[in-house]
Amino acid sequence: MGRISRKKRILLIGLILLVLLAGTGVGGWLVYTGRIRLNHPSPEKYPVRGVDVSHYQGAIDWQVLSAQSIQFAYIKATEGSSLVDEYFAQNWQDAHQTALYVGAYHFFSFDSPGQSQAENFIRTVPETDNALPPVIDLEYYGDKASDPPERDGVRRELDALIRALKEQYGKTPVIYTTYTCYREYLKGDMPDCPIWYRSVYAPPLVGPDWVFWQYRCDAQLPGYAGNHWEQKNIDLNVYRGSYAEFLEEFGLTEKHTTTE
Repeated sequence: MGRISRKKRILLIGLILLVLLAGTGVGGWLVYTGRIRLNHPSPEKYPVRGVDVSHYQGAIDWQVLSAQSIQFAYIKATEGSSLVDEYFAQNWQDAHQTALYVGAYHFFSFDSPGQSQAENFIRTVPETDNALPPVIDLEYYGDKASDPPERDGVRRELDALIRALKEQYGKTPVIYTTYTCYREYLKGDMPDCPIWYRSVYAPPLVGPDWVFWQYRCDAQLPGYAGNHWEQKNIDLNVYRGSYAEFLEEFGLTEKHTTTE
C-alpha cells in the first residue's frame, strides 16, 4: 500500500472525528427523547416490579392492573398541606383487595411547612397492616427548577415531614426523587431514608443508595381509564433486590403473589 500524505491523513482524521461527533449527537438526542432506552431492567435481575398511580390514571380496575406481572403499587394520597388526591380513598381500598403490596405517597411542597404536610398525609392515610412505608415525592414543579429553593430551608421542612411520618407509621419513609433534586438537597447529607430514583433513560446514577427505580413514565397497561392528557401512560418501577429481600426490608408478610 502507498503512504498517505500528511494532508490527506489530517483530512481523514477530521472526517472520522466529524462522524463520531455526529453519531454522538444523534445518539444523545435519541436517548434524550426516549427513542433509544438504555434502561431495560430484566425480570431476572429485578423480579419485584410495580406501578405508581394518581388521579392522572382515573378510575382503576385493580383486579386487572394487579394481574400485569407487578407485585407492588404506590398510590398518591396528598400534596402539600391541604390537597388530597380525589381517587386515593377508592384506590387504597380496592388495591388492598388484591395480592399487591400497597403504599401511599405524598407530593412534597416547597411552599408549606413540613409539619402541616405531615398532618395532611396522616389525616388521609390510615395505618394499615402489611402496607409499604410512606413515600415523599421530592421533585421540582412550576418554576422551581429555574429558581430552586435554598437547600437549608427545604431540608428543614423535609426533615420535619420525615420525622412525623416515621413516628406515626413506625416505618422510615422512602424519598422519591430526580437526579437534580438528589444533587441539590440530598447528596452529601443524606437523611436516613431509602431512595426511590427516577431515571427513565438510563440506570440510576446514585450508586448503592436506591431501593426503587422508576424506569418508565410512559408505559401502557390495561386496567385504568385515564383522566388527563397523559391518560394512556403509567409509571413502572422495580425494587433493587429479590422478593425475599423486599419482604424483609419493609417488614412485610407473604401474600402469595407471584414474581414471574
